Amino acid sequence: MAKRLEQIEIQSRLTQMTGWVLGEGEREVISRRYQFKNFNEAFGFMTRVALMAEKMNHHPEWSNVYRTVDVTLTTHDAGGLTELDFKLATAMDAYSKAS
Repeated sequence: MAKRLEQIEIQSRLTQMTGWVLGEGEREVISRRYQFKNFNEAFGFMTRVALMAEKMNHHPEWSNVYRTVDVTLTTHDAGGLTELDFKLATAMDAYSKAS
């Protein structure tokens, strides 16, 4: 099981990332909204992320409406945020620029 990160480490990592925010409420999550030119680009992004997430065995919570993809990341079995969440977020940011 992945080790849950301390709040100070989470805040430090978030300051180095663009667009990601710490969720409010009971669950410890980070979230981001991606906007693409059209549905095809959004779906292509989701396909690339899905392949990476499967290799990592770490899957996002997400939804897609036309050209918008909303993403929430957390590590359920750790009860909060872990290195896996930030690794997947970084990969998602790179894939979004390639779309």
